[in-house]
Amino acid sequence: MNNVSDTLLSQYANSPTIVGLINSFNENIDPSVNLDDFYNFVWNVDTAQGFGLDIWGKIVNVSRKLELVTEDVYLGFTEANFTTPVYTDPRPFGSGIFYTGIQTGTYVFSLTDSAYRRLIMVKAMANITDCTAPNVNRLLRFLFEGRGRCYVEDMGEMQMRYVFEFPLTTIEYSIMVNTNVVPRPAGVTTYIQRPPSDE
Repeated sequence: MNNVSDTLLSQYANSPTIVGLINSFNENIDPSVNLDDFYNFVWNVDTAQGFGLDIWGKIVNVSRKLELVTEDVYLGFTEANFTTPVYTDPRPFGSGIFYTGIQTGTYVFSLTDSAYRRLIMVKAMANITDCTAPNVNRLLRFLFEGRGRCYVEDMGEMQMRYVFEFPLTTIEYSIMVNTNVVPRPAGVTTYIQRPPSDE
């Protein structure tokens, strides 16, 4: 800092301890460099990294840690379906495995900075959206940019479906199911329609 002595209140200007501390700080810390680094690594969401993105995640309320959904297909019968059938529904003999009563896979995955940045931006959009179909579609296009067509479909009777015309990866599906990132109108039941995954 330039002219650090001019910033001291007159009542402290003759205190050797306070003056010594401030001069020592001034010699060892360059606020201009620290402010630039703070802006680039924390404040600017487009360039933030590591702990800076973790701070943004806390601000918009989305975690870097993602609980992955495993999609084991179990042996069962069509009577087990309570909702719109999906490809993970129970299968007949020779097509599914016996359910042991234990979920076979709950895995926690930590998102990379670039994936987490995109998730933060989508959550920020979700925090201010009015949940109309055009705005949710815009949010889906941003989240799944370059993956293919995806959109919401009003099914009537307080039901809505997220339609994906491409297979979702385990991470993408987990984002849809285990986070509060993609919004839905209050009181509306949502479903996900997608082709089978290649994973």
